[in-house]
This record gives sequence, C-alpha cells and structure tokens, in this order.
Amino acid sequence: MEIGVTSFVETKPDIETGIVISHAQRIREVIEEIVLADRVGLDVFGIGEHHREDYAASSPAVVLSAAAPLTKRIRLTSAVTVLSSADPVRVFQDFATLDGISDGRAEIIAGRGSFIESFPLFGYDLHDYEELFNENIELLLKLRESEKVTWRGGHRPAIHNLGVYPRPVQDSLPIWIGSGGTQESAVRAGLLGLPLILAIIGGSPTHFAPLVQLYKKAAAHAGHDVSRLRVGSHSIGFVAEDTELAADTFFPSTQAGMNKLGKERGWAYYDRSSFDAARRFEGALYVGDPETVAQKIIHLRKHVGITRFMMYVPLSTMPHELVMRAIELLGTEVAPRVREEIAKWEAETG
Repeated sequence: MEIGVTSFVETKPDIETGIVISHAQRIREVIEEIVLADRVGLDVFGIGEHHREDYAASSPAVVLSAAAPLTKRIRLTSAVTVLSSADPVRVFQDFATLDGISDGRAEIIAGRGSFIESFPLFGYDLHDYEELFNENIELLLKLRESEKVTWRGGHRPAIHNLGVYPRPVQDSLPIWIGSGGTQESAVRAGLLGLPLILAIIGGSPTHFAPLVQLYKKAAAHAGHDVSRLRVGSHSIGFVAEDTELAADTFFPSTQAGMNKLGKERGWAYYDRSSFDAARRFEGALYVGDPETVAQKIIHLRKHVGITRFMMYVPLSTMPHELVMRAIELLGTEVAPRVREEIAKWEAETG
C-alpha cells in the first residue's frame, strides 16, 4: 500500500489576512513539502497542472525536477498532466528528463483535467476534447515503447521514424490514467492495461468499488494480467494531533476554496454541516487524527481495492507550517499504521 500527497500548488487569498502569496513563493514552499514527504517515508508526491491565476504549477515536471536532487526515494508524478491540450512528445521528454534527474522515480498521471483554460491557451478546440485525449494517449504510449516513432493523427503533425530523447532511466516510464470517476475512463484504462487513479472527493468512497471492478473486467477482456494492475485514489484530507483540531483547522480554507469553485460550477453552498458529513467514516474527507485517517484509508483498501492513497492537501491556501505538519504526521503516524494493518490483512487473505 503506497501513501503519498497531491498538491495543486494553490495561491488563493489567505482567509485571515486576504494576502495572496506569489507564485514563486508557493512553488518554493511545495518543494519543501516534497522534501519533507521524502524524509518522513512517504511513497509518492504528485503535482497538478493548471493554467489559472490561483494555481502556481503550470509545469509539474519543472517543479518536480527542482525537488528531485533534494530527495532520495519518493516517486514524483504529475497529478494530472492535462494530456488533451498537451504535446505528447514534450510531455514524454519532460518526464524522461525528470526520470534522469531523479534516477528513475518519475511517473505521469495523464488525464483530461477539470478546467478548460489550457485549450484556448494552446490553441485547441474544446469540441475536440475526447478525440485529442485518445490520440495523445496513443502517441504517448508509442513514445514509451520505442526510441524511434512513426505516427499520424488528426490534430498533430505526423512523425516519420524520428527519435525522441532523452530516454528515461526506467525501462517503461509509468503512465497512469487519472479519472474523475466515469465508467468510460475506467474502461479506457483497463483496455490499455494502465494503472488507474480515481478522484474520490465526494459521496461515499465505497461507491467506487463497482468502478474498480469494471476497470479490472475491461483489463481482463483485453488480455492484461489483472493481478498486476494498480488503483489509486486522490482524496482531500488533513492530519493533526487531534481530530477536532484537524477539522477546525482545515475547514475555513476548504470552505473558501470549495465555494470559490462552486460559484463557477453552480454547486450548492459549502458549509460546516457539509464538511462534517464528508469527514464521517463513510465520507470522502480524510480529516482527523492519525488513527482516524489511517482507519479510513485501510477501509478504502479493503472495500474498494485502492493500492495507492494520495492525500490532496491543502485545498485552497493554508499556512505552510500547518501543511508541513500534516505531511509529517501522514508519513510518521498514518502510513506505518496503514502498512502494518494491510500487510497483516493481505497475509491472511492471500
């Protein structure tokens, strides 16, 4: 069972002061968070790609490359790379470069993203959203398979037996499919035989169990070894020494972030009752003391089949020292509990 962190490197106004820190400062902070995550024994750190004023990381590979020489074992991934509006050749080159700097610790989580700013920015038509992703994942996988590539699609200039460099350290650069929880994306990942990461950010996490089964069924249908498949979750969370302290600390910025996004998307107002309902044992918020958070992750592994848990922290802007403490507790207190319990469970169940 892998445990890690996801960050979108947000730069929204501080809820107490209204101050907005610079993109540069927030990028430097998240590099410190990655270094700490490595030091406390976490397995993976993911950076999300966004092209908005309130997010500082438009190029995850660059941020992760800055952290790579400062870390020793933690895996470094995008979360996600917005592949529909990206050039797969550049994506592959960027992450192969990261793989070299980190000596084989790079990964890509390829997704379609939940924001649309990158489409006009890079000159793509949003109507081609689905077609672009399908073409680009096909090309990205070809680039992984072979040093020289011949390929033709409908949206990018053809490639005629050209080499793409540098090559990664890993024999096969890991590529995951990121999904918001649709059946189509789960089936796509299964048919391709790629690991799947689900954004489990609302409702009951156990409702994702049928989706995981559909993913495995599609993989088996395509002839892939289901026993080798991995399934991850990207879930909002926060850890503090005490559960009520964790909730009281995490709620204000979470509410601000949820309601800012909610105004854009027509969501209902997010209040404390919504937050408290979601942090119950059956909810999708992983907020509490180490034991509470650990038990929720263990439940997710046993009842949904998740083999990688990535805690998205912070949601919106929080003081850096609080985020650092949450990461420290995730690595030193939560992860050992989860690993020990899951190891026993797997030994008993075979």
